[in-house]
Amino acid sequence: MVYYLIVCRSLTYAQRTASVLERAGITAHIMRSPKAIAGEGCSHSVKVSHRRLKDALVVLRRVGMGNNRIYITEGDGSYKEVAL
Repeated sequence: MVYYLIVCRSLTYAQRTASVLERAGITAHIMRSPKAIAGEGCSHSVKVSHRRLKDALVVLRRVGMGNNRIYITEGDGSYKEVAL
């Protein structure tokens, strides 16, 4: 299944991001960022369906939370950063 990860700088920020999206009717799941995209340190991500990314970005920008890195899953299980 194709999905996007919105990488957040902390667990608290991921919780806020997921909460904003859920209130807007967008299903969002918090997870630890895979090591391949986390870099140094532990970050958390919010998982969003590929069909809802555009809506999610609109909602996040509207509340001033739109400055995140975004990754898409590849068919082989790897991740690729999305340039917006």
